[in-house]
Amino acid sequence: MQLEKIIGHDALKQQLIATVQENRVSHAQLFLGPEGSGALPLAVAYAQYINCENRSASDSCGTCASCLKYEKLIHPDLHFSYPFFAKKSEETASTYMEDWRAAFLANPYMGLSYWRNQLEAENKQANINIAEAHSIIKKLSLKSFEAEYKVLVMWLPEYLDTQGNALLKLIEEPPEKTLFLLVAENQDKILNTIISRTQLVKVNKLPQEDIAEYLINEKRIDPSRANEIAFIADGNMQSAFEQLHEEDNTNFDLLIRWFRFIVTDSGLNIIQICEEEISKLGRENQKLFLVYSINVLRQIVLLNQGMPNLVFLKDAELEFVQKFSEISSLEKLEAAIEMLEKTHYSVERNANPKILFLDLSLQLVLLFKYNTFPQGTQYI
Repeated sequence: MQLEKIIGHDALKQQLIATVQENRVSHAQLFLGPEGSGALPLAVAYAQYINCENRSASDSCGTCASCLKYEKLIHPDLHFSYPFFAKKSEETASTYMEDWRAAFLANPYMGLSYWRNQLEAENKQANINIAEAHSIIKKLSLKSFEAEYKVLVMWLPEYLDTQGNALLKLIEEPPEKTLFLLVAENQDKILNTIISRTQLVKVNKLPQEDIAEYLINEKRIDPSRANEIAFIADGNMQSAFEQLHEEDNTNFDLLIRWFRFIVTDSGLNIIQICEEEISKLGRENQKLFLVYSINVLRQIVLLNQGMPNLVFLKDAELEFVQKFSEISSLEKLEAAIEMLEKTHYSVERNANPKILFLDLSLQLVLLFKYNTFPQGTQYI
């Protein structure tokens, strides 16, 4: 994958290129960015640039033997490690390599849920097991076949757990011309002993305008629809791709009616909209609806705090945000956002949607209609 094909991150791309041109490539780097930010394709494109046989000042050539093999993820000196759902203790990432190639080439911005859906994971937990750690040590102890550098791209080292201790010596003192490129989403879940041995490469979430521009120019999406998708995605390209496969988004209309019933404490209407509409959206659409609602509330917060220049909603959505900001306090909005985030977490874990959204609605009624904050919050 060439750097030019990755959405956004122009400044970061230049920094990575400079490390190669100035001969200061660190042997162990941690690409840290939220899901869908592009940290994984950036790491792969960086490795391709490093091993390109005819690289330019701005990118890999894309046509040399090395680049052609990198594009298909079949270069003998490019290795991948990632969480998988082992059926047997002796399985390693290589067991699922064909699935991994297909998943990455179809969607390099994928998250763990997307990866899980490509496999028969059942109820198994994602893990990078000890057998995989030993396999990595064996692979990297061999000499390079073709390229100047052997490269290991490890996706989501958060799932390495204590097995990572087996790799500490190798990460700290790898064989000559060996690179570790770790790609993570949550620094707090990575072993500190690994973090201390890597150089941090911070990958920020994608700006809304970059996602919208990509959807308009590359996917030929109508600008208004592209902006709506980008708004809901909130910097997550994986989320944007998921929305492309859905029918036209009706989140705004649903949100307005839902909130109108909440602030007026219209009990029967609340029950009806939860049971007959929201609960029937399906798990992925429920998650998108909650993310959309959270983002709208954040826009209300910006207006509420006197920062209208940061609000990018238009027309009916902007009118709704303006009206709601006039009747809401910062404390209420923060509490509501926390409730929505907890509900999103529960939806991901297959909680009963009818009970879940009815409970959420009643909590929001208490908050916005009767000024009753949920137990345990620190807002009052």
